[in-house]
Amino acid sequence: MLVDGIGYIALIINLYSMSAKGEYRLRLVSLMANVLYILYGVLIAATPIIVGCIVATLLHAYHLRRIKNEKSIHGTY
Repeated sequence: MLVDGIGYIALIINLYSMSAKGEYRLRLVSLMANVLYILYGVLIAATPIIVGCIVATLLHAYHLRRIKNEKSIHGTY
């Protein structure tokens, strides 16, 4: 039951991210959802979920860093 709860929380966070305004917020919330999906995948021993969400987490982290660097270069936040 707890394991399913983690999966549902990740799902809710992921769905919420789709309503986020701005790329930075969307990627940040999606990254958090993917971290929970990784935990969920580990708990249910689902390698495809783990691998897919690790890749998604790395992509979101890369783009968050890119956005942050672009904003610091242009002096806007």
